[in-house]
Amino acid sequence: MITAFDLLSNHPFLAGLSQHQLERLANWSRRSLFHGGSRVFREGDRADGFWLIRDGQVQLDTDVPGRGTVVVETLGPGSVLGWSWLFPPYRWHFGAVAVLTTLTVQLDGSGVRQLCAEDPQLGYELTSRVMQVVVERLQATRTRLIAAQTDAT
Repeated sequence: MITAFDLLSNHPFLAGLSQHQLERLANWSRRSLFHGGSRVFREGDRADGFWLIRDGQVQLDTDVPGRGTVVVETLGPGSVLGWSWLFPPYRWHFGAVAVLTTLTVQLDGSGVRQLCAEDPQLGYELTSRVMQVVVERLQATRTRLIAAQTDAT
């Protein structure tokens, strides 16, 4: 049987973490499945965790005044879903919908934040990796919004 440790140690987002760090993260993780068409979370709702996508696809979306919901990015295997769990006020900055049946490893945000406080090296590693995700998402959002504005003119 594949353990939570195995699932975490094989995900690119966590590559290079020590066995001890992965074991500690495994205590705050579980398998999670989303069926195609199901909403994972809504923009503005409380952010209480994040997901490492193993299989499937999830679309990130945002509400644009006058345009409705706009897809910002589509995430697939090897991606991280969610970063708002790490930064107060812990509210989702985007929404997310599973496009296909999506298998993930879900991590509890408050538990992982506690681990980060107890282990500054792990905290630094996760914060750095999450910030890279934030930068990529903001760039993707910017690109999509510019393209949508160009298409509208």
